[in-house]
Amino acid sequence: MSQEPVSNFIRTIIDEDLASGRYQQVVTRFPPEPNGYLHIGHAKSICLNFGLAASYSGRCHLRFDDTNPAKEEQEYVEAIKTDVRWLGFDWGEHLYFASDYFEQLYQWAVQLIEAGKAYVDSQSADEMRANRGSLTEPGVDSPYRERSVAENLELFERMKNGEFPDGKHVLRAKIDMKSPNMNLRDPAIYRILHARHHRTGDRWCIYPMYDFAHGQEDSLEKVTHSICTLEFEDHRPLYDWFVAQLGIHAPQQIEFARLNLSYTVMSKRKLLQLVTEQHVESWDDPRMPTISGMRRRGYPAAAIRNFCEKIGVGKGYSWIDLSVLEESVREVLNKTAQRRMAVLQPLKVVITNYPDQVEELQAPNHPQQPELGNRTLPFSRELYIEQDDFMEDPPKKFFRLGPGREVRLRNAYIIRCDDVIKDEHGQVVELRCTADLETLGKNPADGRKVKGIIHWVSAAHAKSVKVRLYDRLFNQENPDKADDYLQVLNPDSLQVTEALAEPNLLTACSGDTLQFERVGYFCVDSQDSTAAAPVFNRTVTLRDTWAKVK
Repeated sequence: MSQEPVSNFIRTIIDEDLASGRYQQVVTRFPPEPNGYLHIGHAKSICLNFGLAASYSGRCHLRFDDTNPAKEEQEYVEAIKTDVRWLGFDWGEHLYFASDYFEQLYQWAVQLIEAGKAYVDSQSADEMRANRGSLTEPGVDSPYRERSVAENLELFERMKNGEFPDGKHVLRAKIDMKSPNMNLRDPAIYRILHARHHRTGDRWCIYPMYDFAHGQEDSLEKVTHSICTLEFEDHRPLYDWFVAQLGIHAPQQIEFARLNLSYTVMSKRKLLQLVTEQHVESWDDPRMPTISGMRRRGYPAAAIRNFCEKIGVGKGYSWIDLSVLEESVREVLNKTAQRRMAVLQPLKVVITNYPDQVEELQAPNHPQQPELGNRTLPFSRELYIEQDDFMEDPPKKFFRLGPGREVRLRNAYIIRCDDVIKDEHGQVVELRCTADLETLGKNPADGRKVKGIIHWVSAAHAKSVKVRLYDRLFNQENPDKADDYLQVLNPDSLQVTEALAEPNLLTACSGDTLQFERVGYFCVDSQDSTAAAPVFNRTVTLRDTWAKVK
C-alpha cells in the first residue's frame, strides 16, 4: 500500500466532515451478503473502506447482510472472512451480522405500523408488480393500503408466528405510489420466508428486506460514512426516509463507480451459474474473478491492493482493461518471485564436444536480490530447450538458435547449432551443437558476447511436472453485452500440459509463486498438488500477449 493516500472526492467529504466537527471518528463498513464468494469488484470496496478507516485512524466493520436464508450459507461467511484477511485487513472486534439485529428491526417495523407508515399487503406478487407502475406511469395504491393500525399489527404478528405460507402477505412502507423514484413506491420491508437461517435456525419465518435492514444496520453501528456503489444512489432517499421516520442516527451515504473489468463478469448470479453448470471447476477456479480464484492462481494480495489504488475512485462509469490488473501482478512478482527453469515444449539438444559427465552450475534465485542466495543446476551433455527457441530459417532479428547460430544457455555456456536431426515426417527432433567451454557464467573469459539467451534443463535430471496454462475466461471484452454470455466463453481458457523442469522446482511449497524464466509466473496449486507431484498454475505471462492470441 502506498504511504501517501491518493486524494479523491470521498476523502474530500470526510476531510470536510472532520473539519466541521460533524464527526470525531471515521467509521466505515464492508457489508457483503453471504450468498457467494467475493470477486475483484468487492476487493475494490474492501480496500476502499478498510483503507479509509485506517488512514483516518478510525475503524471499519465487517458486517454480513444475512437477510435471505434461502441463498445464504455459512460456507460463504467463512470464505469472505478468509478473503478479507488475506487482502491484509482486520476488523478486530467489529464483526456483525444483520441477524444480530433481527429483533430490533422487527420492533422498528412495528413502530412504523403504529405510526401509520407501514401496512400489510395481501396482493399477489404479480398484482403488486402490475400496480407498481413504470418510469413513465405512476403506481396504483394497494386495496389493502388503508388497513387499520390494529389490523396491520395483528396480521404482522401472525406473519411472525408462522401462520401464513410464503408470499401470502408482505409488509410494505407507506410512502408514495406516485413517486418518480420507484424505490419509494411503497417498498416491501418484510416478507414471509419459511427457510432455516444459518445463524438463527428456525426462530424466524419473516425476514427484513435488504433495503429495510441495510440503512438501520449502519445506524445501529454508528457508521459515519456508508460507502457503496452507484446503483444504490436511487436507494438513498429510501434509506433516509426510514432513518427519519424512526428518529435514529443518520449515516452519510456516498456512492462511487463500481469496478468494470474487461473479459470478466461480476454478477454473482452468473458466477454461480458458471460453477453449478461446471463451466469452471469451482468458485476458486483460477480463471474466476473471485478473490479465492486469484489467490489460487498466484496473484499476490499486494498486487490486488495496488491495482485498486491505481484505478482510483470516481463517480463516472469507467472500464478497466484486465491487462492493468495483470501488470500490477507482474510488478509485484518481478520483485518477489524466485526464478526457476522449465521447458514447456521440449526439443532435445546434444552437445557433441561436452564430456559424458554432470557438472554442477550455480544460478541466482533472484537476479536483483543476492540475499536470496543461489541454487545448483545439473548440467550434462544432453539438454532440452524450447522448440520456439530454434528456427531452421530464422529472420534477421531472431536472436535464438538456428543452423550455424550461437546463443548463451542461461547461467551456462555459449553453444552453436551444427546439425539438425529430423524424423520421417520432416519434424525437427534433435539439435547437435558444440559448446564454447571457455564461456561459462555471465562473464565469459574471452569477453565474447551473443545477443540471445535461452533457458534449458538437463535431460537426465529434468523432472516432469503438470502445468495448467490459464487465459482469459471470455473471448469478448464485455461478455455482458453478448446475447448469451456463455456463448463467448474462451474454449482455450485452460490448457493442460507437462513441462520438464530443473530439480529445484520440486522444493516449492503449496501456494508458492515462481517465475519460470522467459516463460511466465506460475503458482503451486493449493488444491491438487502433492509434495511428490506438484501442479503449477500459470499466474500471468511475462508480458501482455492477449492481443497476439485472440
